[in-house]
Amino acid sequence: MNVPRRVALVEVGPRDGLQNEAVVVATADKIAFVDKLSAAGHRTIEVSAFVRPDRVPRMADAADVFAGIARRPGTRYTALVPNLAGLTRAIEAKVDEIAIFAAASETFSKRNINQSIAESLETYRGVTQRAKELGLPVRAYVSTAFGCPFEGRIAPDAVADVSGALIEMGAYQVAVSDTIGIAHPGQVPTVVTAVTKRVPLDRIALHFHDTRGTALANVLAALDIGVATFDASAGGLGGCPFAPGATGNLATEDLLYMLDGLGIETGVDLDAVLAASRFMESKVGHRLASRYAAAKRVPGP
Repeated sequence: MNVPRRVALVEVGPRDGLQNEAVVVATADKIAFVDKLSAAGHRTIEVSAFVRPDRVPRMADAADVFAGIARRPGTRYTALVPNLAGLTRAIEAKVDEIAIFAAASETFSKRNINQSIAESLETYRGVTQRAKELGLPVRAYVSTAFGCPFEGRIAPDAVADVSGALIEMGAYQVAVSDTIGIAHPGQVPTVVTAVTKRVPLDRIALHFHDTRGTALANVLAALDIGVATFDASAGGLGGCPFAPGATGNLATEDLLYMLDGLGIETGVDLDAVLAASRFMESKVGHRLASRYAAAKRVPGP
């Protein structure tokens, strides 16, 4: 395999991981979780989302979490924002970077944010313009890039069109996202190649869910074509509350174990991430999905 020597990880556990948990995690525990992930060496941590509390109630304490974390030099603390109102709140919380999110599926876009794809892109143009004025970096997600729970297969060119629009409006990177965990290694080169017609390869990241157990295989396929940024969630926490069956983000520990074995540098300490996951496991009240964590678990009596 012709793999990159170094890979960048974006830790999304505190946001994408916790937003869909049944248990309400205390703000102090979220803060401690982020601090543990910082100590593990993560350079980018998506801390929370400045969204409507009635839509995603688990993110209602976003400002308080940002106010409480110990910011580690060299680490960017980011937040998801859906519109200018969310951006205003994020700025007040002193985020280092924001993320916006558009869908490649019309149906998913309308059910998720009650806007068509075109309407959502118009909203994000305003957000990115304001962020640019403030010198705030913008990262973008394209959801349902490998399949939609309502429409099924999504044309790779449609993914490329949305990705290109997000880059053109000012996003520095686009995370092509497998929202419902339906992607397989045969799809990855096809979708990524389509997106590269509109976006340079070094500005493409991938965000996989492990619903069908293919996330690591998808990463291997992506590494082989030169993708060098991946999202992951400590312990495999989370999923999308608006996509039926979308449980199971790619676990950071599982990804690190594989990358370490391939000799690929990340700067993130596997044991420290495992400790952060163990901490959060005790707060959500159930075992997390990480296979590495399960293998390291000490058997009980």
